[in-house]
Amino acid sequence: MADASGNAPVLSTPATHIFEEDFITDVPQSRRSSAEIQSRYEIERTAAEINHGGWTRIALQFPDNMLPDAPAVFESLSQQLAVKQKPPKNASISLKKGSPYAMDDLDNTTNNSMPQKLFILADTSYGACCVDEIAAEHVDADLVVHYGRACLSPTARLPVIHVFTCQPLQVDRVVESFKSTYSDYNEAIILTADVTYASHLPEISTALKIEGYRSIFTTDIIHNPSSPLPNRTVPQAVQQDPIKLGEWQLFHISDPPVALLLTLSSRVRSIHIFSTASSVESSANVTATMTLRRRYALLTSVSTVPIFGILINTLSVKNYLHIVEHVKSCISVSGKKSYTFVVGKVNAAKVANFSEIGAWVVIGCWESSLIDSKEFWKPVLTPFELELALAGDDQRIWTGKWISDFEEILSETQQQPVNQLISKADKQGSDSMADGHNIGESDSEPESVPPEFDLRTGRYVSHSRPTQVRPNIEKGKNSTFHRQQLVRRTRGEIAKIRDRASPGAEFLQSSRTWKGLGSDFQIEYDHSKDTSNSATVEEGRSGTARGYLNAHSSTRT
Repeated sequence: MADASGNAPVLSTPATHIFEEDFITDVPQSRRSSAEIQSRYEIERTAAEINHGGWTRIALQFPDNMLPDAPAVFESLSQQLAVKQKPPKNASISLKKGSPYAMDDLDNTTNNSMPQKLFILADTSYGACCVDEIAAEHVDADLVVHYGRACLSPTARLPVIHVFTCQPLQVDRVVESFKSTYSDYNEAIILTADVTYASHLPEISTALKIEGYRSIFTTDIIHNPSSPLPNRTVPQAVQQDPIKLGEWQLFHISDPPVALLLTLSSRVRSIHIFSTASSVESSANVTATMTLRRRYALLTSVSTVPIFGILINTLSVKNYLHIVEHVKSCISVSGKKSYTFVVGKVNAAKVANFSEIGAWVVIGCWESSLIDSKEFWKPVLTPFELELALAGDDQRIWTGKWISDFEEILSETQQQPVNQLISKADKQGSDSMADGHNIGESDSEPESVPPEFDLRTGRYVSHSRPTQVRPNIEKGKNSTFHRQQLVRRTRGEIAKIRDRASPGAEFLQSSRTWKGLGSDFQIEYDHSKDTSNSATVEEGRSGTARGYLNAHSSTRT
């Protein structure tokens, strides 16, 4: 807004103020003592593993809530690294296959004399539970130390040291809650906890055995999301026959992620959760059932969606490229269109920019792929949910089973080819279309194609499979019509790019009112005499944003 003299307001700070003003930023400082930092962040163990592994460029990844402790951890770890130590027996190092730092060869790198350098990774590219290999590679790191809770998804390139930062827990209340939940001392119960509370499990297990419980199995942390209990050990009988996991009840300390809750709901007999926030016990069966119902209802609503968007929410999880290709193949075989987007942290504002997308599929870690939020304009699915949504009505059976791990989905795909996702109705429709319908007579869709209806509204959907190939058009030599021949566009046919149906182009032509610069007037060429709708090219303004110079005057605006 201009002042009384007509000049533009001054929106910039004078250059003379740069060296005069004191800019004070409110940076939160760590309130933990040196002893607390040493214990909570396992400084001694981390330094021993780094020295023993011979890594010289170490990236320290912190979640947002631990950033105030990052400088103190940096200083404490730097001091500890100067002391050469052997790694403890319980070293927790996650190495990818083929890494030059194999566990058997770590002793050969102990005498490394290269200086060690630490880097703090503050703003993660994706979820805080995942290892940010992309940010680590920006500083040419050869090791990542991940702090806080983690999904423990296998990484693709860099070795990882996980520090779960043990959280305080009132063990007495956990034992009392366990006793009030299970009155039968011979009941088969699995005792587990979130990774940040897992260090308390041996003490709790010992206290429960003293109380008289005889059939308690205490889990240990492993790096295997494909385990019957993701990233946890299971009883010996369950290792031989995973179905026997259904005979066990589960007592979980701390609220589990929604993806883990849905995965376990169909595998164990019952789930009881001790909430560390409220220190009370609750049953998770009702919550899991309601969540599954909501997710299944979401799937039926996208069964007729013609366009899917694939959101790649990770570049670090192993085999993410394989699951991307699998998702593309599933969508393509079903006669639908997909567009791929690489994003960082997914939010509603990002995906709302693409209104032509009917549903989204998130490719992330096994925990973050499930986004159960009402803020998103269009449904957001997991790869497992996509397979159910694309299945035919006669194949979509609600069993309560839930799969979140990529490896399990890909292994099932090898046993069941992707082309079996096409329903019987689709096959019958394709066969009927191949029997012969003259293109010139196709003013409407062939009657042999089974109609599809939206299960929510009951309305007929004309283009639920826009890329489905019509055999009588694509036969080539056997067809009386060739691609080079002019064919009248039938009613309801979508736009094409390079002889392929493009739902995105159809949406641009039919639904978008603004299509970019110059779309608000009709462009006329030199050979055209009618210039009533054309626009005259004029010289615009020049200068800086503080005061533009008009083309026909010397005034500033």
